[in-house]
Amino acid sequence: MRFAELKKYVLNLLERDLNPKLTYHGVHHTEDVLSVTRKYIDIFSIEEREALLLETGALLHDTGFLNTYKDHEEEGARIASQLLPGFGFDSSQISIVNGLIMATKVPQQPTNLLEQIICDADLDYLGREDVYAISETLFIELQHFTPLKERGDWDKVQISFLKSHSFHTDWAIENRKPGKEKYLAELCLRTDR
Repeated sequence: MRFAELKKYVLNLLERDLNPKLTYHGVHHTEDVLSVTRKYIDIFSIEEREALLLETGALLHDTGFLNTYKDHEEEGARIASQLLPGFGFDSSQISIVNGLIMATKVPQQPTNLLEQIICDADLDYLGREDVYAISETLFIELQHFTPLKERGDWDKVQISFLKSHSFHTDWAIENRKPGKEKYLAELCLRTDR
């Protein structure tokens, strides 16, 4: 598995070819998820082989946006299946990476620790201080790709999503859930006015 080469190739591809209207799902999101994934690898002492697969899943989890907005996870898994053999990944490893990519599909339904980690890394921002700025980039993006246009409607979408979302790992439940609940409470107050 030649991860360093793969990372350079994928980040360059995303930088060059992603639609600039993807203000949330841009290369910066992939880099953030990859960075958070590395923190989880340390927190959970993930062994090297699984850590590389987890990092690969984080790197590729939104590559489907290169070709489609809807069902981008399926497209990302297809891209991974085509791309990874050229970087030394075997079919068993590709299957795990595809499972990681598909685990990020909302509603998230991870089936093992690695999938739990990528799911929590993908939505880590929900419990961080930068949730306001990052949520704004998602609202701007959705205005381009969905019928959602009004801030009041966006707040309702966020509230519904936050109420249905759960973090999966013990670490995220302890360290991110409180921030997410604070953000949810503030959104609920704002929409009650």
